[in-house]
Amino acid sequence: MVRPLTENYFVSPQILPEAMAQLAEHGFTDVICNRPDSEIGPELHHDVMKGAAEAAGLMFHFLPLVHQSLLETSNSERQRDIIEAAKGKVLAYCASGNRSSVVWALGQAGVRPANEIIDAAAQAGYDLTQLRPMLG
Repeated sequence: MVRPLTENYFVSPQILPEAMAQLAEHGFTDVICNRPDSEIGPELHHDVMKGAAEAAGLMFHFLPLVHQSLLETSNSERQRDIIEAAKGKVLAYCASGNRSSVVWALGQAGVRPANEIIDAAAQAGYDLTQLRPMLG
C-alpha cells in the first residue's frame, strides 16, 4: 500500500519487482530502498529490485537503514537530496514504511514545521510524535 507524505513523496511496505512498471505508469520516477538485504530473501534484494526499476525506466537508490543508523544525519540528508533531485514522484520502501517515514521526517527538520511533518506522517498511518524534539 503506497501512502503519500507529500504530493511527491510516498512510502510503503516492501514492494515486489513487478510493481515497478505500475509505479512508472503512475508518474513515479525514483524508488528508494531503505530495507537492508539482510532482512529479506534474495528474490527481493536491492540488485533484483534495481534491475526491475531500471527496466521500467525508474531511477533506483539503495539507502539501507537499520535501527542503529536510522537517526544519522547523513542518511536523512541523502534521502532528502534524492527526493529533491527527482524529476517526478518518489516512492521509498522498507518493511512497513516506518523507516522511510522517519528518515524523511528528519530530513524535513528545519524545512517544515514539526507539526506539519508529524501530521503528514499520521495521515499516512505512521506515528512520529516521538521525533518532535528532533524536528524543531
